[in-house]
Amino acid sequence: MELKQHYENYTAEDQAVWKILFERQIKILPGAATSEFMKGIPKVAFTAEAIPDFEATNKLLQGLTGWSLAAVPGIVNDELFFDLMSNRRFPATTWLRKMSQLDYLEEPDMFHDVFAHVPLLSNQLFADFLQSLSRIGQPYVGNPYAIELLSRIYWYSVEFGLIRENGALRIYGAGILSSAGETAYCLSDKPMHLPYSVAAILDTPYRKDTFQDTYFMIESYEQLYDSLPEITALLATKVGNFEASNKIL
Repeated sequence: MELKQHYENYTAEDQAVWKILFERQIKILPGAATSEFMKGIPKVAFTAEAIPDFEATNKLLQGLTGWSLAAVPGIVNDELFFDLMSNRRFPATTWLRKMSQLDYLEEPDMFHDVFAHVPLLSNQLFADFLQSLSRIGQPYVGNPYAIELLSRIYWYSVEFGLIRENGALRIYGAGILSSAGETAYCLSDKPMHLPYSVAAILDTPYRKDTFQDTYFMIESYEQLYDSLPEITALLATKVGNFEASNKIL
């Protein structure tokens, strides 16, 4: 179900929370975040001073890569998610966490959905990867095994992906970019950093309740986009093998 962002309903606390979170992240992201994210922030006119107005953001995004934000109440079902993303519409919540929830939320709020995701949607290759990944997923709606596999690709790239830029490790995953704690942790020597591999990612479950113990690194956004045929092929193979083995059983 799509909604409308009622900007006039944001409270003084909402604006204060946005400002605190924005200023906290903008201090630590230079030298940690991918350059494409940092360049994307002014392109979509994000500042600490005001929660983004979806109408204004959409005009900018559409001019950059043809994408726009679709206001949704929260996490949406697979069918709507893939439908929106396949049509270059990114589902984003309109509610913001409370002051008492600055450091942890179980469900993504607007700071995650908008601050952490939207600036990188100004990069055409990354935006095209998102659209194509969603189109790969559409035929598998209603197939839990396939959706779980596809969610691993999304998780270890769009949400928790790292990229090597000029020999240094940088963050492009939105799940990290909206988290002060994981921003520092993911670039430390505590977790494993593995080269981006579709086969390895499909075989690697993830957890939502703690920092990741493994991150996958791309060398470029071209590498990510060029992996789409491999994602399509390996996903079909694994799903086919899974269904065949279940029939035998």
